[in-house]
Amino acid sequence: MTGRRRNRYSGIGGQAVLEGVMMKNQDKYAVAVRQPNGRIQVEIENHQESGGKCRKIPFIRGIFQFVDSLILGTKCLNLSAALCDEEEPDGKQQGRGEKLATVLVTCFSVAFALGIFVALPYFLASLCKGFLRNQSLLAILEGLIRIVIFVLYICAISLMKDIRRLFRYHGAEHKCINCIERGRPLTLHNVMRSSRLHKRCGTSFIFFVLFVSIVLFFFIRVENPLLRVVIRILLMPVIAGISYEIIRLAGRSDHFLVRIVSAPGMWIQRLTTKEPDQSMAQVAIAAVEAVFDWRQFLQENYGYDPKELMPEKDGAGQSGDAETQD
Repeated sequence: MTGRRRNRYSGIGGQAVLEGVMMKNQDKYAVAVRQPNGRIQVEIENHQESGGKCRKIPFIRGIFQFVDSLILGTKCLNLSAALCDEEEPDGKQQGRGEKLATVLVTCFSVAFALGIFVALPYFLASLCKGFLRNQSLLAILEGLIRIVIFVLYICAISLMKDIRRLFRYHGAEHKCINCIERGRPLTLHNVMRSSRLHKRCGTSFIFFVLFVSIVLFFFIRVENPLLRVVIRILLMPVIAGISYEIIRLAGRSDHFLVRIVSAPGMWIQRLTTKEPDQSMAQVAIAAVEAVFDWRQFLQENYGYDPKELMPEKDGAGQSGDAETQD
């Protein structure tokens, strides 16, 4: 097992949550958090994806995937907050009030993002009309302003202590997925030496959204200022659909052209991921093991039994005292 292994797509994904990690595989997801008493609490639930057969249609499926990610992400953050306080969630199913709160928070997040990353860059770029008469240059300037605002926003929130810890758990999530997809047993040692950057990361997705928007807005010319803003907002589902296809390809291909396209998003990930400590990596391992059989994955894709390469005291089972609920 020497030399550079070709990455294999595992199908698992996740996100950082409060003092923990969420991992999702097909229709199941697990939220693992480190409680104040030091124990790892794991909650496993099912997730019904929206869209039905539309999720198989290229450029359309990305819209449903984006909306599902927002809703599930908000739900998992709420669940992790409860688990961190050593509280049990009130039943497996969300009540009407909790579902409504999740929808409202998601809608507010979308509205906030549209205002900050769509309307504001357009307004700032329009202030330069007196200096730049060329509409093409204005469109490029608007896109560059959008990227700068995004980077500044990340830098600003990273100053918060809780966000820095969230970014470290984000790194732990990536390390686990990279460890598996590189063909290594999911041990604490292997996870810690894996990369904290991943091509399927949501940060890279946002960068692709910003880049695709520059290209589309460059060719769309409307004189009415209000109509320009409306068109930009209405095109966001289209942009999300295109961006999803790009990042989907990036996650399944190791071609050098794909690596070049993915590079800017990977650079920005250096801001949104930080190196975790071992206790954080243990939480991420517990989340993976709750929903994904990585041993079978390695046998099927790399042709070896992980037990043959795993030292007895460095197995994936060393993820602390984990309590799992289903």
